[in-house]
Amino acid sequence: MKTEDSKVYIIGSGIAGLASAVYLLKDARVVAENIHILEKDSIAGGATDGAGNPEQGYVVRGGRMHEMHYECYWELLSHIPSLEDPNISVRDESYEFNQRFVSNAQARLLKDGKKLDVSSYELSFSQQLDFIKLTYVSEESLENKAIEDWFDKDFFETKFWYIWSTMFAFQKYSSLAEMRRYMKRFIHLVDGLPKLGGVMRTKYNQYDSVIRPMKKYLEEKGVKFEMGKEVVDIDFNLSNDDKTATLIHLKNKDQIVLRKNDFVFITNGSITESSDNGSWERAAVLKSVEDSGSWMLWKKLAKKDSSFGNPSVFCDNIDLQKWYSFTATMKDSTFHDYMENFSGNVDGTGGLVTMTDSNWLMSIVIARQPHFPNQPNDVKIFWGYGLYPDRKGNYIDKTMAECNGAEILEELYYHLKIQDLMKPITESGKVNCIPVSMPFIDSLFMPRNIGDRPNVIPKAARNFAFLGQFAEAPKDCVFTVEYSVRTAQMAVYGLFNTEKEVHPMYESTHNPKYLLDALIAISR
Repeated sequence: MKTEDSKVYIIGSGIAGLASAVYLLKDARVVAENIHILEKDSIAGGATDGAGNPEQGYVVRGGRMHEMHYECYWELLSHIPSLEDPNISVRDESYEFNQRFVSNAQARLLKDGKKLDVSSYELSFSQQLDFIKLTYVSEESLENKAIEDWFDKDFFETKFWYIWSTMFAFQKYSSLAEMRRYMKRFIHLVDGLPKLGGVMRTKYNQYDSVIRPMKKYLEEKGVKFEMGKEVVDIDFNLSNDDKTATLIHLKNKDQIVLRKNDFVFITNGSITESSDNGSWERAAVLKSVEDSGSWMLWKKLAKKDSSFGNPSVFCDNIDLQKWYSFTATMKDSTFHDYMENFSGNVDGTGGLVTMTDSNWLMSIVIARQPHFPNQPNDVKIFWGYGLYPDRKGNYIDKTMAECNGAEILEELYYHLKIQDLMKPITESGKVNCIPVSMPFIDSLFMPRNIGDRPNVIPKAARNFAFLGQFAEAPKDCVFTVEYSVRTAQMAVYGLFNTEKEVHPMYESTHNPKYLLDALIAISR
């Protein structure tokens, strides 16, 4: 096949879609002008986002943890020039930043406004055995099982669970198979998790640090970004021996005919689809699956062939999948200074601070300031979220879902015992807080069977692939940028003759040192 004749249509401009475009250019030698990124929104990036200004407030819907062994992700960013210094890559920029600001959280868990000792995970001997046994059973034996099906109820009151669940957003009813993957994939981090050792961050929010430079790189090469183009269906010729995508349907009734050598890459599903921003005065609105273009597209596709996965498993239980985040913008340093003094961490060296006695199980994190390139020196921001948004607050007589930004911050202040300290700051109008509802944010953790996520390249697929968090990348962990980039690599290298191999996943369970360190850590 002459790739210079091929057109490739990428549905979705999240990091999986952008990574696919980079690999198509770099390794598959597809002509840049023949790569079309179709995005229904007006801005690229998907879940890797960050937006706003000091006047209206900043918003980061979520944060993505990084670590050294994201083999695909860091290699990808080694090819992308930094926006601030085009002579270095985004990878090198991030590495340098993390050398200066090393994670060493001193206030990981709180109770009654005081720091808890996290030197022990508080796991009983039987819980330690359950932990070890889980890493060695087969994934096939865990189909459709939840974490609470494996561990006893006391496990969910341990410091290990508070640290683990809030760091990765696991619920007790989340997929046991997914937890097993996390335990195996990140066993090298288990010893340092109480202080977030080994966790890496980008210099700014991930939109400005990763998405903007990738988009600029691709645009300068000639890749075409077609914003406001929503794909609503795809036609296929389907047979046992040859599955071929033939026609892309757009919401405006336009159609794209796929010729013999054309391809389509499909981002199926989305964790930030149908999110809604509230405000200081207004609670965020929870939307439904019918409001979601990406989920409705996948549902249509799944009806056409059993190898296209089962989206209903992931998107039909919003009450189990949702949580709410919030971003606070402050034209005052009082909160920031208090947290630095209280925690013992300068901004950028701490991490999640979790209120274990919060009915919402509320956590906050203060990133290195500025978190946005346009953020003035006298403006500070922080992000937080609550895993249990349907519970009433401890101080505010509303569920988190019912609260506006002002009420969420008030609940937080009471947990930190700083309501009196912050009252004059709030009354002076120097504080804003924007809550965000995310109906599908934990959808990727729903208990599943093998095949519920389609293979990146389904059997007999000739000219199409699935991308992102809901395509199957064996052994790797969803809810990571690494996973999305890996699916992009799998798609390009699998459909095109690149003579390139997908980067092997770092498997720390094969390293005796990390295994021993983890065993010692869980037994303390």
